Amino acid sequence: MGVMAEIPVEEYLCTRIRRTEQALMGHHEAVLRGHGLTMTQYTVLLTLAREGGMSGAQLARACGVTQQTMATVLTGLQNKNLITREPSPVHAKVMIATPTGMGRELLDRAYQEVIVLERALTDAFTSAEHAAFCELLERATAILIEQTPRPETKPAT
Repeated sequence: MGVMAEIPVEEYLCTRIRRTEQALMGHHEAVLRGHGLTMTQYTVLLTLAREGGMSGAQLARACGVTQQTMATVLTGLQNKNLITREPSPVHAKVMIATPTGMGRELLDRAYQEVIVLERALTDAFTSAEHAAFCELLERATAILIEQTPRPETKPAT
């Protein structure tokens, strides 16, 4: 018996996590599509609403996308009048994005639908199960991060 025969692939934790993530993203994408938003656009609006004005570089880091991708997302949001971008008072070349009133209203409407799923998931577990599930997910996330290969940094010559 080879190593591969130990656990059926559908029982791998990574397979289960991926299926859960795909179901979550599918739900959010379907809800957000109804509001004319992509997942990244929604995340940008949510981040700006919580954190205040941010640069494209800050938003790219917060949303886990490249600066090039973020530049495209911000242009799209600006063209829809959902954000404004103005030069930073500190660095004139850095543009700071902030949500417009229309952007905040759209975010609020989308959030009201997205939060329904959060409530349904919370209601599916007892408070003890919910706490344990959150702790287990945090532990799994820490292991995934720890096990991810890092690009090798070359020593300075």
